[in-house]
Amino acid sequence: MKKLSLDRILQSQGFGTRKGCRALIEDGDVTVAGNAVTSYKAEFDPEGLEFTVFDELWIYRRHLYLALNKPANYECSRKPSHHPGVHTLLPEQFTWRDVQPVGRLDHDTTGLLLLSDDGDFIHAQSHPKHHQPKLYVATLAEAADQTLVDALLAGVKLIDEPAPIAAQHALLRDPTHIEIVIAEGKYHQVKRMLAAAGNHCAALERSRIGGLELAGLGLAPGEWRYLDEHDLARLNGA
Repeated sequence: MKKLSLDRILQSQGFGTRKGCRALIEDGDVTVAGNAVTSYKAEFDPEGLEFTVFDELWIYRRHLYLALNKPANYECSRKPSHHPGVHTLLPEQFTWRDVQPVGRLDHDTTGLLLLSDDGDFIHAQSHPKHHQPKLYVATLAEAADQTLVDALLAGVKLIDEPAPIAAQHALLRDPTHIEIVIAEGKYHQVKRMLAAAGNHCAALERSRIGGLELAGLGLAPGEWRYLDEHDLARLNGA
């Protein structure tokens, strides 16, 4: 990559305005590859660059690809109305980088949430035409049997939908827990499907997107991590 001045590198990584980044550098709060740098005009190849701000280590990333284990009572919105936003669970500079959730989970729905500042990635993962399968595990309000599974696989009629909507996969784990795979991502889809099939959702967790499983990411509720190339490959079924 073309070399960039240090203030531009910091700005691109979400550490504030150019003026603010210059102040950080000139105040001695930034090191690069273990060496103190006080000139904001110093140039570096940003690819893989390691630097610290206030003694915290960072690595230059052109784009951010994140996985978050979303807890209950957080909203996937920059302007939350009744609960904290998921951005409060991330470093502040990610907000400066305009990191966005890839799709949304209701405030009371938990589990795997992707976030990124890469518009093409967000579009590819969230647009309905790409049919990215997502696995949800629902806690049922009432004990169920195979009849519920059969109804979901056959398709249920939702209000404002012209045709019945069917689950790609449904399996009753026990009388009050069912896993459901959908690809459309319509508004409150799993909850509405369960209601249309004669039951109700008491709790809902998204445990897989594509081939990327929450269980394999080692994230406790509220924790996040970067997605590497292997994670992104699993996400897309590779």
